[in-house]
Amino acid sequence: MTLKPHEMPAEVAELFKAGAVIPAHPLALDSSRQLDRRRQRALTRYYVDAGAGGLAVGVHTTQFAIRDNGMFVPVLQAAIEDARGWTDRPLVMIAGVAGPMDQALEEARTARELGYHAALVSLAALKGRSNAELLDHCRRVAEEIKIIGFYMQTAVGGLELDFDFWREFSAVENVIAIKVAPFNRYRTYDVMRGVVAAGAEDRVTLYTGNDDHIVADLMTPFKIPRGSETVTLRFRGGLLGHWSVWTRAAVDLLARIKTCQVSGGGIDPELLGLDARVTDCNAAFFDVANNFHGCIAGCHEVLRRQGLLEGIWCLDPAEGLSPGQAAEIDRVYAGHPDLNDDEFVRKNLDRWLS
Repeated sequence: MTLKPHEMPAEVAELFKAGAVIPAHPLALDSSRQLDRRRQRALTRYYVDAGAGGLAVGVHTTQFAIRDNGMFVPVLQAAIEDARGWTDRPLVMIAGVAGPMDQALEEARTARELGYHAALVSLAALKGRSNAELLDHCRRVAEEIKIIGFYMQTAVGGLELDFDFWREFSAVENVIAIKVAPFNRYRTYDVMRGVVAAGAEDRVTLYTGNDDHIVADLMTPFKIPRGSETVTLRFRGGLLGHWSVWTRAAVDLLARIKTCQVSGGGIDPELLGLDARVTDCNAAFFDVANNFHGCIAGCHEVLRRQGLLEGIWCLDPAEGLSPGQAAEIDRVYAGHPDLNDDEFVRKNLDRWLS
């Protein structure tokens, strides 16, 4: 069956709407800061075998700078080829789309032609634009491919986006989801209110990107008033940089939360405790003590320790671990040993690197 540009295969759409673990795919570089194709492939295989429901490529964790050195297309192409060459089960493939209008449209077309199902739209390059201008940008990209809104935290370049923006954004027909990642409870609620005000709760699937509050986001029923009714919204899955590491454990965590919801047996106190523990790990990986300077390098460091990456090199030579960050990663490794998936990686690493 031939699909129209905006259509997703039914099994992919169903998987995405139900909620999945979608890691933000890192970039594997060698010591010359060139693409390490073998280890990039190994990462994709790791995520697939860990049970991820899809991959987000060309996003913040992949490093936006891949657009400045000709890596954007090769990296997107590598991920989709490697994933489809490793498994025949459905996977949701999401491409990051960034930049001003012409760049964003070209990236959206490229992603669609490569076989990606949707685009996660970053508005970071449009600082200072009005809501009307931002929405026009999103509508134009949505003419090329299904889109996912991205409320990126301001500490790493995101814009403050108000309720009015999210209400109008949610009304765009080709919007299928929003990644909510302002790392701010008030702004997270603004998104919820916007979706409900637009009457889009059945069409727009919510994915948490709040790496500082993953478990709580996934467990919370958000009660949003609309006129005389109350609409309950839930985050169905996560599209997270944090889930680029310890991914097998993240898959188990999401499954556990879903089981708890289906059973109707109330909130598991152990899951509530996990929220704080996962956040503690995230503080180390994302370098919260230094305003997220080492957030990408921190994830690289975990993958390096597991053997998936050779080093923690980023495209920007100035981007690396902050002073004390390695010790913080040591601390959370020791303090939360049940949250890692080191044994799973150890058993499969040679096969992924082959």
